[in-house]
Amino acid sequence: MPNLREIAQLISLTSFAWYGTSCFLSKRMALEFQRYEMDRYRKLTGALQIAGSIGLTLGFFSTPLLQLSAASLAAMMLVAVFVRIKIRDPLYAKVPAFLFFVLNLFIVFAAEKKI
Repeated sequence: MPNLREIAQLISLTSFAWYGTSCFLSKRMALEFQRYEMDRYRKLTGALQIAGSIGLTLGFFSTPLLQLSAASLAAMMLVAVFVRIKIRDPLYAKVPAFLFFVLNLFIVFAAEKKI
């Protein structure tokens, strides 16, 4: 039976694989990055999210890789929160990025404690 960290890990890796892929394939995501005034970073963001998702997957076998991947995704989500603050998005639009920041921080610390 999976523990809480493994469940969080599955949620995060699935979400970032989906979001990262959509950065390449979705017209809606292209428009969102234009709205953020960060269009030139869309493909890089997608690639980093896919890489983070792969790292979380491989993290089932390597705790250091899991922690590095989760910490990197947490940092990316912290930047996302600040971008949304900068463009004056409403609170409800900031919440998902903040929750993924917290989720990935949880993964980093839970991996250390084997939760």
